[in-house]
This record gives sequence, structure tokens and C-alpha cells, in this order.
Amino acid sequence: MSAMVKKKAPGICVQLSQAEPVRRYLFERQLLREDLAIKKDEDFIYFPVKEITEDLRSYTIVTASFEEKEIKPRFYKDLVNLPDHLRAQLPTSYDMVGDIILIKLPKTLLRYQKKIGKALLQTHKNIRTVCLIDPVAGELRTRNVTIIAGENRTLTTHTEYGLSYDVDVNTTYFSPRLASERKRVAGLVKPGETVVDMFAGVAPFSVMIARYAQPKMVYAIDKNKEAVRLAKQNVKQNHVLDTVEVLHADAKNVEQVIPTKADRIIMNLPFSAHAFFSSALNLANNTCIIHYYDIVKEEEIDARIDALKKIAKEQNFSLTEFSVRKIKTYAPREFYIGIDITARNHADVA
Repeated sequence: MSAMVKKKAPGICVQLSQAEPVRRYLFERQLLREDLAIKKDEDFIYFPVKEITEDLRSYTIVTASFEEKEIKPRFYKDLVNLPDHLRAQLPTSYDMVGDIILIKLPKTLLRYQKKIGKALLQTHKNIRTVCLIDPVAGELRTRNVTIIAGENRTLTTHTEYGLSYDVDVNTTYFSPRLASERKRVAGLVKPGETVVDMFAGVAPFSVMIARYAQPKMVYAIDKNKEAVRLAKQNVKQNHVLDTVEVLHADAKNVEQVIPTKADRIIMNLPFSAHAFFSSALNLANNTCIIHYYDIVKEEEIDARIDALKKIAKEQNFSLTEFSVRKIKTYAPREFYIGIDITARNHADVA
């Protein structure tokens, strides 16, 4: 390991109890040097500064030896060596699940995948693995995953809103981009509700609801055996064993495995959720809120809603309220949408 290089520079000295507000003050005024490391001892902290401005003279001014920091490029694109005509095709966004990056690449960039993976590792200090992924497919919601840089593993722990989820990106589906959506839905759950999460995956919706709402019970169902195993683990480590029951089952048979009617149903199975809408209604209480997720082209949203209404009518339900949100762009003019639906049994409406 190479020895740390030290450099003498002006700085200010403050007590440790003042460290954070002073650091923020220096950072906001662009006075804190980014090329030198802050240092501290038992009682004081020393901030390297670009200059001693008049407002800093109220602090103790020092000249000290600070360790030089290795400055990492901010953007991975700056590190990738590839032909100029391909540079514009480098993805501007990718998912970070725990300490793993998941990235999709166009065919034209596949030959440069290892260079891209290495650049991502260099610009994200908390990332240990970079994976090239194909789109999610099938009812088990799995995808082809190729490790292109970093550690040879696909299991990680992802945290959001104070909760932790064990996720295997190779065998289970998890979207970090739905964190705020999960929190939003949890905020809508009323005390005493029975909630059914029909395509629970590793149970992020179910755990979030159990921790941040007061449901009577949450049933987390998935067909993927590995997802169910991790879901049970996540329920235990987030301390919601008394509220969440994880079931390995096919959502088409949901009414056979759930012992009661649902006040709220979550249907997070884009591209295929509509095929299970009839099964959801079989489980619905006289009045039931359904959080339905799909990936559709913008011009097809109304047609999808009409199709759901038709299914409901055949089962003696009316869909009385719709709230459609475009959660994220999936492809040009194609969106990952969420629809909050109020389903009422005709007898209840009468």
C-alpha cells in the first residue's frame, strides 16, 4: 500500500461538538477543500480551507498537514474509453440495489461492457459488483444477469426508509425505484385492514406496510421459491413476523390460500397483472382498494382501464375510482404506471 501524501495548508480548528454545522457551513460556501482530508484528534477537528475569509476569523486558524485525497471522477462516462460516436449511447441511468449496480446496455456497447463496469466501480465507492441485465421476464420475474465488474456475487442487502431487504438480483425481482411508491401505499393503509400482496417478490411492499401502517394482516404471495425464501428472511429481520404471512403459491389460486377477504390488494406484476385481475376480485371485500401496476404505451392506458372494467363487470364489481400515475419511463412512450382502483361489489353499491 502506498504511503499517504501529506500537504501543509491553512485550516480552521473547532471542537468536535461543532463539527457538523461548521462542515456544512464551509461546504455551502465552497470553502472546504475537496482534495485534502479532514482530520481530528480526541478534542478537535481540523478543516482544510481554500482561503481564510473574514467570516472564518472568528475560528481558530491553523496551518496543518492534511492527507491528500484521491479525487474520483464524478461520472463514469468520463472514464470509459470508447469511440466518440458511441459515447452518446452510454446509459444515463441504472439501478443500485444494495452494493450492486444493474445496468442495461444497447448491443452496440456490449463489447465495451467490462470497461463500463470498471468505470462504474471507480465512480461509486459503495458499489462492489456491476451486473449487465436483460429485461425482467415471466411470472417468476427473473432475468439474465452477467457480472461485468467487481465481486462474483448477486446477493446483497438493500436499505430504504430504515428497512433492510436481502435481494438476489439473479433469482428475484426488486426495483429500488419503487421505494417512494411503497412508502406512499403504506401511508394509505387504514388500521385493521387485511392486505394481500399478490406478487410480493422479496416482500418490500408487505414489510413496508407492516412497519409503517397498522394492518390486521398482510399476506405476501409469490410463485418464485427463492423470492419466498428471502421474503421470509426479510419479514424476520424487519421484525414483522406477527403481521406478515409469506406464502409460496400461484396468484391465480390466491382465493384458495388466503383464509379471508382483502380490503386492499397490491398487484405489482407489470405486463401481466391484467391476466390476474379476475383472481384479485375473487378475493376482494365488498369495497376493496387495488394498487395495480403495469407497463403500457401511453396511448394504451385507456384501453387497459376499459379491459379491467369489463373483467370487473363480469364478476359483479364496479370500478368506481381510478387514479393513474406514471411512475417511471420504461421505453420511449412506454411507462411503468400505477393505478389506484376502488372496486365495489354491485350489491354493496345498491
